[in-house]
Amino acid sequence: MERRLAIKQVLFLAGGIILLPSCLRQEGKASVKLKNLDVSLNQEEVLADLSEMIIPKTDTPGAKDLKLHLFVLKMLDDCYGPKDQQVFMQGLDYVSKLDPPARQQFIFDANVKKPNLHEDGYNFFQMLKERTIGGFLNSKYVMSKLVIWELVPGRYNGYFPVKASI
Repeated sequence: MERRLAIKQVLFLAGGIILLPSCLRQEGKASVKLKNLDVSLNQEEVLADLSEMIIPKTDTPGAKDLKLHLFVLKMLDDCYGPKDQQVFMQGLDYVSKLDPPARQQFIFDANVKKPNLHEDGYNFFQMLKERTIGGFLNSKYVMSKLVIWELVPGRYNGYFPVKASI
């Protein structure tokens, strides 16, 4: 009987050790662990709003529902160089200081590349847009619900007409 009690206690202890890092997360930091980028919770929320403006929720889930802002952060952290990361963070800092109507105007201006837009702001928007759309197209929702996938080489159609090429 003592053995069962010891096993229970060890399992509870192991569960507590697994959950401990999430409880000790610094307040105000991004919810995804990043090696190279230092993103605050406010900046993460702004990024979520911006990605939702790019892919809004309709009859399909939007960018916030699919957590594409976290995908963008992880891709930038892992796959982009320090110069691109710095440009992205400068653009994110700039956009974070804007009020919501100004953010919408920024997205509109960057999408049509207005001449008065700062180059770093445009580069930030391009990186955000590319990664957001890429994340959406590779999301579990799109790959399982919207794309009809068939095992390679696909179905066999024996009645397909073949034209002779001469």
